[in-house]
Amino acid sequence: MATVWVGEGMVMIEFGRWERFLTGHGRYALLLASVREARVADDPLRVPRGARKGLSVAGHVKIGVWGLFGGRRQLVSVTGDTPAVHLLLDRAASGGEFDEVAVSVPDAGRVAAAVRAAVRAAAA
Repeated sequence: MATVWVGEGMVMIEFGRWERFLTGHGRYALLLASVREARVADDPLRVPRGARKGLSVAGHVKIGVWGLFGGRRQLVSVTGDTPAVHLLLDRAASGGEFDEVAVSVPDAGRVAAAVRAAVRAAAA
């Protein structure tokens, strides 16, 4: 399972071994300035949309990149039994790779609140 933390003007996501293989990222760093919204997805399997490169097991897990042929490009590592931190991004400010990131973590509410607080502090 991935780990998400906030520090030094960044949101850092560290992926586990299988997640690294399926997402193509071992660690993904986002500037706080690129985060438009941080929320909790209580049903994270509904977040990914569109064509994908990765793993999708109905009702259980989705890991990889969604939105390959248009629409919102999403970096996803979610499970059906764990809420996710769902970040909406300014794609240009985030390096142009993704519009959204969704990652299941047991303490999704705390992490989303920490991201929101850090974004507000960085903007002040």
